[in-house]
Order: sequence, then structure tokens, then C-alpha cells
Amino acid sequence: MIASVARELGLKLTPRPIATQGGVRVEIDGVDDACTVLVEAWAHQGPPKSAQRHKVLADAFKLSWFASTLPVRPRLILCFSDEAAAKPFRSGRAWAAAALRDQRIEVFVAELPEQVRADILEAQRRQYR
Repeated sequence: MIASVARELGLKLTPRPIATQGGVRVEIDGVDDACTVLVEAWAHQGPPKSAQRHKVLADAFKLSWFASTLPVRPRLILCFSDEAAAKPFRSGRAWAAAALRDQRIEVFVAELPEQVRADILEAQRRQYR
């Protein structure tokens, strides 16, 4: 998923921990070398349940907070693997979507091969037994 964002932006994005000036360590799923783009990814397929929405919003809050500690605000992206998973964070009437827009956090849906989607769905099925 991060590779899909990287291709779209023409950047190299890698996961890495970054420390704030205050010494707090933050794990970011995808960061370019210059720290101009920060990406958090969520591989879920299908509409999110309530607790899952909270996880995504926690990731968004982490991006927004961390960006506020940097001298220049980076581009912030939440990356999803499925349109249905992204929908509550894009819908014009949902408060979460409005908050993401106001915080300038982009919602990106990665193009994944069908086999990868099938593997994710199978992993989700195993998790919810």
C-alpha cells in the first residue's frame, strides 16, 4: 500500500520511527527522506466497524500532531486498501471526513492486485473467528 502511494507521488517512502524535538518517538508507516510526506496505512477490506474507525482516527491524530512538531508542515495521507473502508472518511456529511479535510489529511485508496485483496480478506476472516 505504501508502495502504491510512493509510485503515485514519485517518492521513496519507508516506515520509520522519528523522534520529536521533545524526545517522543513516533512510528510512521511511510515517510520520505526529507519528511515532506507522512503516510499511515490501514489494510482493512470492507466498511469499518466503530472501533476500527477510532483506530483510523487515532492514526490521523498522530499524523496531525506530529506534523505540528515540524518546522514545515508535511503532506499528510491516510492510505486505505479499499473504497468501502475509506468511504466514512470521505463522505461529505460525516464529521470524521470533515475533520480530516479541515486538518488537510488526504484520503488515498491504494490499487492492490486481486490476490492481495483476497489474502487480506482471508486474514480478516481468521481474525474474527
